[in-house]
Amino acid sequence: MNIVPPHCAVPFAMKTRFLRHPGSYPHAPADVEFIETHFACVFLAGRYAYKLKKPIRFYEIDFTTVELRRTYCELEFTLNMRLAEAVYIAVVPLLSTGKTLTIDSAAGGTIVDWLVKMHRLPRERMLDARAAAGPIGQEELRELVAKLVAYYARAHRAAWDGPEYLRRLELETRQRRTELLAYESSLGECPIERIVAGQVEFLQVFAKTLEARCAAGRIVDAHGDLRPEHILLGENPQIIDCLEFSAALRLLDTAEEIMFLALECEQLDRADLAHEITALYRELSGDFVSQNLLDFYSSRRAMVRALICVRHLDEPMDEDLRRRWIERGHGYLAKALDAITHALAVS
Repeated sequence: MNIVPPHCAVPFAMKTRFLRHPGSYPHAPADVEFIETHFACVFLAGRYAYKLKKPIRFYEIDFTTVELRRTYCELEFTLNMRLAEAVYIAVVPLLSTGKTLTIDSAAGGTIVDWLVKMHRLPRERMLDARAAAGPIGQEELRELVAKLVAYYARAHRAAWDGPEYLRRLELETRQRRTELLAYESSLGECPIERIVAGQVEFLQVFAKTLEARCAAGRIVDAHGDLRPEHILLGENPQIIDCLEFSAALRLLDTAEEIMFLALECEQLDRADLAHEITALYRELSGDFVSQNLLDFYSSRRAMVRALICVRHLDEPMDEDLRRRWIERGHGYLAKALDAITHALAVS
């Protein structure tokens, strides 16, 4: 099979139109549910789900060519097999026969794009849906955290020494400051400088603690996007949609990744889940990390989430949606300030 040359490229709208039709799939689903995200289109076709990456460039993401999309589809498949081995099935080509599109490789044709094929997950079992529905049994949370802890134990370790880890943490903080300040006219009064000053002070006061984390092998190639909506609860929990496009952004202290999940549980008004997950992490990993370090990492994650919110302001949108993104950004900045204030309170 050949890859279509750029001058013969099939329009993205034609691809999505084809994939939205039930007759496009060999297993003949009754219907196709279409979900659009910022970076991809997902087609829920019966018992399967297919993801088509958008041909976009956005900050660290570059999906602008068929070959790049193939690379990142293959990375997505490989990386997600670490924590979602029962979900991901294959990377499959989208083909053009000259007359029509097809996902049936036996039909032959020219490759015009690539899809990640997955088993469709029951929406009601995802952690965000379960959190909205009511209580969650500790055993289900234990299974989730145990899977994460087991993965962290075998994950690739960062090759940095302690001083390099500190340097990277400070560089990230200052880079985030610069980018957030670029949106200051939209955000209005906000505590960016106080957050940054607090995080830099923490790096200075607790340098030895952070260096010890690195020396102990706590900085690993993590999931990178550990949000409740990416977690399927059950006897064998599945954690989907890892951050595939940047190996550097996945290198995290395991405690920082856990605090990201805790932060997002708090955003769902489930502080109880945040506390339970943190306690289970300490128990199952034997990593009895101090509360002030957890607060520092929570502040860092909240700052990242604020930045992601304001990046959306670059996109065309109505005033109501723009206002909501600004409000969400302010909410995360308030959380970042609160967390770093608590982190420094014991210094």
